[in-house]
Amino acid sequence: MSPLIALLSGLVFGLGLIESGMTDPAKVKGFLDLFGAWDPSLVLVMGGAIAVGFVAFARAKRRRVAWSGALIELPGSRVVDARLVIGGLIFGTGWGIAGYCPGPAIVSAAAGSAAAVAFVAAMAVGIAGHDGLLAER
Repeated sequence: MSPLIALLSGLVFGLGLIESGMTDPAKVKGFLDLFGAWDPSLVLVMGGAIAVGFVAFARAKRRRVAWSGALIELPGSRVVDARLVIGGLIFGTGWGIAGYCPGPAIVSAAAGSAAAVAFVAAMAVGIAGHDGLLAER
């Protein structure tokens, strides 16, 4: 992917996260608080993301090359194993505690949020630890 396409994609993605409220941990925690003051507004954000992803992946399956010229390499595995389930639980727990997932955390950190900077730093340590200790070789 060319640097310009990557930059423009990142900017559009970041602006979408900001506009949808996904960079506000209180809004995300409100969405996850099913038995308290539940804020259902992010259902539309997630529903929209799922719809766009569904269409994009359906089109990508029929192509070998993206419109940018890059090869399309979709995952081939459909196996749900312990690593996937445990990883999902860890990801979801972190998202629920912090109110951030990786994309919105990076956007918030770039905007100067100290909490997001700490989250991104912890995420980087976790990624490095996985890559150094747990990755399949």
